[in-house]
Amino acid sequence: MEKQFIVSARKYRPDSFETVIGQPSITRTLKNAIAGNHLAHAYLFTGPRGVGKTTCARIFAKTINCSNLTSDTEACNVCEACLTFQESRSFNIHELDAASNNHVEDIRNLIEQVRIPPQMGKYSVYIIDEVHMLSQAAFNAFLKTLEEPPAHAIFILATTEKHKILPTILSRCQVFDFHRIQIRDIIAQLQRIADKEGIATENSALNIIAQKADGAMRDALSIFDQVVSFCGTEVTYQQVIDHLNVLDYEYYFQLTELFLAGEFKQALLVFNRILEEGFDGHNFISGLSTHFRDLLVSRDPQTIELLEVGEEIGRRYQQMSSSCSINFLYEGLKILNGCDLSFKQAKDPRLMVELALMSLARIQEMPAETPKPAIKPAIQPQSQQVPPRSPKGQMTRLSDLQPRKLVPTEISATIPVPPELKKEQKEPDELTGTLLKSYWMEFAEQLKDDQPRLYSTLTTQIPDLSPDKKIILKLNNPLQEKAIRSIQTELLQFLRDRSGHSDLEIQTAVPEEHAEKKLYTQEEKYQHLQKKNPDLDLFRQSLNLELE
Repeated sequence: MEKQFIVSARKYRPDSFETVIGQPSITRTLKNAIAGNHLAHAYLFTGPRGVGKTTCARIFAKTINCSNLTSDTEACNVCEACLTFQESRSFNIHELDAASNNHVEDIRNLIEQVRIPPQMGKYSVYIIDEVHMLSQAAFNAFLKTLEEPPAHAIFILATTEKHKILPTILSRCQVFDFHRIQIRDIIAQLQRIADKEGIATENSALNIIAQKADGAMRDALSIFDQVVSFCGTEVTYQQVIDHLNVLDYEYYFQLTELFLAGEFKQALLVFNRILEEGFDGHNFISGLSTHFRDLLVSRDPQTIELLEVGEEIGRRYQQMSSSCSINFLYEGLKILNGCDLSFKQAKDPRLMVELALMSLARIQEMPAETPKPAIKPAIQPQSQQVPPRSPKGQMTRLSDLQPRKLVPTEISATIPVPPELKKEQKEPDELTGTLLKSYWMEFAEQLKDDQPRLYSTLTTQIPDLSPDKKIILKLNNPLQEKAIRSIQTELLQFLRDRSGHSDLEIQTAVPEEHAEKKLYTQEEKYQHLQKKNPDLDLFRQSLNLELE
């Protein structure tokens, strides 16, 4: 009779705490609780899929009923309780799938069953999988029994979505958080299984399977079975990436060399070849981001342990990372992250990826960023400060709500620099109008992101240089003059430092027409506003405001 095939996830399912993969703290805590007879009446096992929640629940249920525990608190596997468990005929362990049994009637049947003491062993264990699928009414019906079950009953709830569990349920359980299994642990387990099955494997091939599993041992075993069916008794890296449709590392290394050389045309051709082979552009960007991250962690011995690739690929990462500057990798990650975030909203995703590749190829041409000088906020002149609020019970004058008047006049001001800000100057250069404008624009560029209005004023109002080396700045209105005064100290000190001329001064001028504008009375202003908005008078009366 032909031997029936059993999938690896079932055939090699752990049957003891020692064989559980990647959850050492949880298994040690459960073993200590059994050894010290400190068993809770309810447990909650939570974590991603395929990391051992239900497996640990079954092992725990078997172990607490074992009549002949080993010295390291493991089930003996020879007593009657262990044998009935292994043969799936134990009446001490009850499993309920809450995904399909999530109604009040199902929980009521369970509550009736809980009252019956075990026929063999000491405890009846109730494992409720996907417990977050229970309805609100079912949770409420289960609450009292979960809080005060019979002495022989122990509940183990398992879920992948802890946030959906009612706080009243969580407060009655000991919560164990299962984490994703590390790649090295998955690789080690796959290698053990391959050795038992007589399958030759390459470490880099197992690494691809482990990465594809995303921390789930069950997924890794399912992928392993699939790959073995495709490859036979010899599993190679090339076969695995072909079968699983995974982009080869070689593409990423080739693209990195092109980026370093500034060859954006060749990079676009490589990307086109990747698309022709059927790979998705979004997955490509995600993989390239991971590649840049791996190059970054490969640069330092302290972070090299964060590199989760095979030994051979790891050596290539270390070799290539020495050719990449920190600035190149950092800027590259920012470009790729931006492309990744915007990919799904893009009308032309391919063009977005191609723009990202061209930007990556230009990083080496870009100068490193220089820190921007801190621009101190201007101190508001006394005459411009906002008047204090009127005391409670007094009427607020409408005139107090208006901004103070600027005195329009021909302005010719000399901006001094405090002595404490003066520092040693470099040798003065031959200052010309052209050179002054270049220094002026250099200062303006530093304000472009943080103070765009000032940037606009500085770039539109270019100064002239008088024969006696005075900086003449003609402005359009008093507001511009006020804006210039807010940065006067930093601006003049910057120009003095760049030119080497410590005696530079700035003279500003506002056209005379601003001084000739007619001044209106408060009553005239109010009447003009009321014509535009007839409801203004109602507003004034509701706030008890008066004109003055």
